Amino acid sequence: MSGTQTPLFRSRAQIDVSATPAEVYAVVSDLARSGEWSPECLGGEWTTGEPGAVGSVFRGENERSGEVVAWAPVVRGKWTTYAEVVAAEAGRTFQWAMHDSKGEKQDSVWGFTIEADGEGSLLVHHFRMGTATEGIRGITAEMDDAQKQQFFAEWGDKVAGDLAETLGRIKAVIEKDKEGAAGAQGA
Repeated sequence: MSGTQTPLFRSRAQIDVSATPAEVYAVVSDLARSGEWSPECLGGEWTTGEPGAVGSVFRGENERSGEVVAWAPVVRGKWTTYAEVVAAEAGRTFQWAMHDSKGEKQDSVWGFTIEADGEGSLLVHHFRMGTATEGIRGITAEMDDAQKQQFFAEWGDKVAGDLAETLGRIKAVIEKDKEGAAGAQGA
């Protein structure tokens, strides 16, 4: 027995950003700004710890439309999540694990990795869910095997699309911020 298990979900997307790794990290590690780029997170606030530090907890305010995997019993409208920072290396990586309703970290980790790439950076957004979270167990509890297979395929596509959309928005925010800063210096 190998002890390794295929994750339930694993997805990643990447984009080139015209900014240094330090500049990119300063933005992506500021989860309170995530409403500027996330398709679902509207932003939120740090509830414990130093903002962005390993062990700190962020309360996110989220909203999802009814069209997302419309046939499945996923959360619609507004809801709150709690996430704990599990990796924070300035200019390199920032990751957070989702909490369950008891405040325990789940095997559901979102994150960014950043690498210098010429004059800019390569920004990778990734998600991994090793085992079903409390929410996924609730969503799939009444599903038969065929429905579960369909749900996991559609949810995987949704996550992949969200990662790519998030990166496009982050790139625009960072490059606009840099453009504004350069313009202010030249004034």
